[in-house]
Amino acid sequence: MPKLIEMTAFRKALICLFILTAIIYSCKQTNSSNEAINENEAFTSIPAPDAGWQVYGGSKRSDHYSTLTQIDTSNVKYLKTAWVYHTGDADYTAHSQIQCNPIIVNGVVYGTTPRLKLIALDAKTGEQKWVFDPVGNANASPGSFGTNNNRGVTYWESGSDKRILYVAGSNIYAINVSDGQPIKSFGTDGKIDLHNDLGKYAQDMYVTATTPGIIYKDIYIIGSRVNETADAAPGHIRAYDVRTGKLKWVFHTIPYPGEFGYNTWDDPQAYQHIGSANCWAGFSMDEEKGVLFAPTGSAAYDFYGGKRLGAGLFANCLLALDAATGKLIWHYQVIHHDIWDKDLPTAPVLVTVKQNGKDIDAVAQPTKHGFVFVLDRTTGKPLFPVKETPVSTVSELKGEKPWPTQPIPELPVPFTRQHFTDKDINPYLSADSKEEVLKRLHTYRYGSMFLPPGKKPSVIFPGFDGGAEWGGPAYDPTTGLLYINANEMAWVMTMIDAQPFEPKAENFRQAGERLYTNNCMGCHGQDRKGTGNYPSLINIGAKYKDDQIISLLQNGRRMMPSFKQLDAQERQAIISFITNNASTATAAFVPSNKAVDPYLNIPYQMTGYNKFLSQEKYPAIAPPWGTLNAINLNTGKMVWRIPLGNDPEFAQKDRPATGTENYGGPVVTAGGLIFIAATKDAKIRAFNKRNGKLVWEADLPASGFATPSIYAIGGREYLVIACGGGKLGTKSGDAYMAFALPK
Repeated sequence: MPKLIEMTAFRKALICLFILTAIIYSCKQTNSSNEAINENEAFTSIPAPDAGWQVYGGSKRSDHYSTLTQIDTSNVKYLKTAWVYHTGDADYTAHSQIQCNPIIVNGVVYGTTPRLKLIALDAKTGEQKWVFDPVGNANASPGSFGTNNNRGVTYWESGSDKRILYVAGSNIYAINVSDGQPIKSFGTDGKIDLHNDLGKYAQDMYVTATTPGIIYKDIYIIGSRVNETADAAPGHIRAYDVRTGKLKWVFHTIPYPGEFGYNTWDDPQAYQHIGSANCWAGFSMDEEKGVLFAPTGSAAYDFYGGKRLGAGLFANCLLALDAATGKLIWHYQVIHHDIWDKDLPTAPVLVTVKQNGKDIDAVAQPTKHGFVFVLDRTTGKPLFPVKETPVSTVSELKGEKPWPTQPIPELPVPFTRQHFTDKDINPYLSADSKEEVLKRLHTYRYGSMFLPPGKKPSVIFPGFDGGAEWGGPAYDPTTGLLYINANEMAWVMTMIDAQPFEPKAENFRQAGERLYTNNCMGCHGQDRKGTGNYPSLINIGAKYKDDQIISLLQNGRRMMPSFKQLDAQERQAIISFITNNASTATAAFVPSNKAVDPYLNIPYQMTGYNKFLSQEKYPAIAPPWGTLNAINLNTGKMVWRIPLGNDPEFAQKDRPATGTENYGGPVVTAGGLIFIAATKDAKIRAFNKRNGKLVWEADLPASGFATPSIYAIGGREYLVIACGGGKLGTKSGDAYMAFALPK
């Protein structure tokens, strides 16, 4: 009898195990079948409350966060194209771009086109409401390209007065949202010239703005993009009355006599001659406390500091300013005496960090060299230890004095690799190619992020484009996680002697070569074949007429600054050199008698923004070449890290994703998702924000080198992305593409 009882119990256990196994198998089969989308399969979603994306980056906190939950990890796979709007003005031969993070206000999408027109679209349908063309009227045929990329616009309203402020070329425009026409009472005839209010003669200097300004009450605050050569304009931060365009305040990023920071420049005349230290990456704001946070770039010239010795405040700083007055509250410098172009590339994120059981309001500032500095929002003091670390001060460039230490945070952990070694060669190269790369590496200087520039090439890693870039991170306030994408491409920097002007007999070609070396080589290379994202000038004479090249030199375009400081003869000499024009090459060049500012007589120039590539033009460094990272800001620890994108030339079934270089940032939602495009492979993707698992992807008409926006209208949640392409050798596009769940 006892044996029978034991057998019965055993059988019952077997039956239970069988039933449990069947249930698990059934669940697995159900989950597996759900991966393949049935077009007729029904799904449920809760209507979404109307919500806009009223500020560049999602909010003045720059957090890229949406509270919407209609699209979540369970239904994101059903996303479909909701609408597509084509601007019709991309230049497919000139690699035009759209980098705009559009804003959505009161059911209208506002963004910009490749030619820097301002567009207003119906947020439900993508139907065009109006277009403002800065070079003509709203119905004009496509005008000439603006002189810069544009990453967004700014909205302001008071009662019935509703306007968009945005920058095209060197002008800030105020546009009526009802009809797309300039508001004539703003500035001069509806616009402000950004050359104004800079404190020194700047009319012939390159001044524009790529990232939109920010509003505090009735004040519009704007940074700038300026040239990065020795003749750069000042990078002052300016604030204007949003109604009238009258100047409210100016903050001098290179301090004037009597201002705090003035003594950090060895030369007491630096403020009169040194330019840049500009806030080109945009702002964030604690609106409740009235505090503006402004990240700045390096002082000019980028790669030689012999004319600007000292720590150099307020270059490479995060500034906390009184938004009403522009008064300095605190500053934190992340690079001292920058000679590597390590601009702060994005606005900081306003976050709340939990430490020792307390909530601390903070700012999180990502950098190009792969760090996140987490600072107390009130005092500017680091919340994690930062060590002033000794670095090399040996420079072969006469007059240069590198700063002896650089600040290195212990936490958060770096979100990108920071060193290139012999073991980091791309494993997908052929044996011969690997050997060639290794031999070349051994002729370079490498192993540190802070090797002073010199005539012997040095490896720049993280590269000139980051680490972090202008897309910026996303922050989830419910979890304390920061999501940031990174570039992981090695570059090579080489300095050579400049060719300063000396009175002597020379012809147009000789003068053109000298002027090209000092003004153009840094972007287009010694061989004129282009470097980085800058195009080749070989056979440029077949593409452009002389008058078109003169226009480019005078006005600039996108990444190219203007060179108004060159006179007509100098511009013609450059044309003679780059086009190999035999008819003018031997003509006598007669230099003008204009005075030469000794501060502009830089003795060294960089040969170009050259990526470290193999003979086949493949990355020399092993993948991943782009990553998406999740960092817990409460602990400073990495939660997960994945390759972002997949380079089509290396994509194979048996290989992990390579990641690609990327431009544009992520957004994170309360629905559990991270959305990001940004990659070379022209896709937009959704990841589970908790573990980084890919849960959806879609092809775009061109690479989405921009940050998406999330909004809801009529109970439906939308995701919209600008598809402009044009970087990294990709085709250009002209579309805004919106996705939503099926109705």
